[in-house]
Amino acid sequence: MKKFIFNFTPTGMIPTKEMTPHVPVQPEEIANEILEAAELGVNMVHIHARDPETECPTYRKDVYAEIIQGVRKHRKDLVLCVSTSGRDWPEFEKRAEVLDLTGDLKPDFGSLTLSSLNFNKQASINTPQTIQALAARMLERGIRPELEAFDLGMINYANYLIHKKLIEPPYYFNLILGNIACAQANMLSLGLMVRELPEGAVWSAGGIGKEQLKVNTLALLSGGGVRSGLEDNIWFDEERTHLATNMEILKRLRDVAQTFDITPYSPNEAREVLGLQ
Repeated sequence: MKKFIFNFTPTGMIPTKEMTPHVPVQPEEIANEILEAAELGVNMVHIHARDPETECPTYRKDVYAEIIQGVRKHRKDLVLCVSTSGRDWPEFEKRAEVLDLTGDLKPDFGSLTLSSLNFNKQASINTPQTIQALAARMLERGIRPELEAFDLGMINYANYLIHKKLIEPPYYFNLILGNIACAQANMLSLGLMVRELPEGAVWSAGGIGKEQLKVNTLALLSGGGVRSGLEDNIWFDEERTHLATNMEILKRLRDVAQTFDITPYSPNEAREVLGLQ
């Protein structure tokens, strides 16, 4: 039976409780949803932290530590990735703070967006110097990069980082389609991006907004993994009549995979595929 990386994105930086009551924002909420998602077959989690008082995105490692501790107290096998996003703060020191966690709180992966890009209402600034500094810090700390690519050029930049010996195999990519200023959610764009990946790369694909289910399905049919959750889409249907829960999104995707006789890796199998102990 074919198997895949099932990467869960519970929170992100955009959804708020005003937008949807279903998005987890408190550390305990996020940890509990991750544990619930693991029962549905999720083997990897892309974590964004929120300030417990303001519920706004935060880079603080103590908040990330609370989430990671809440998960690993029950599930040490899940692959945990923390965000080093530059959408709200471009400074390297802030973005890299979470990479200083140690011991049982040390993340397995850190996200690494491979270029600057524009979202609908905001820019995410990722200078070459910052990308390389984050990659170097992850390499030094033994934290693997989750390589985020929104278009072909970002994959080319990953190949440049490989040439610079700043990232090591096996390489794991999240291919994110459907953003207004980047690669669009269609088979041609996905196929071109997959073709340009370095040899032996492991990849998942996610779609922004209404494109989420379509891109996830294309990824499964193309031999890849999936990235899915409320970070990328808060609606269950294209008509936006039903606010989704994370579990509804994950259950539907699990059922789609089962239709094609595809099943998620166990967390330990995912660790082996991703080069983790």
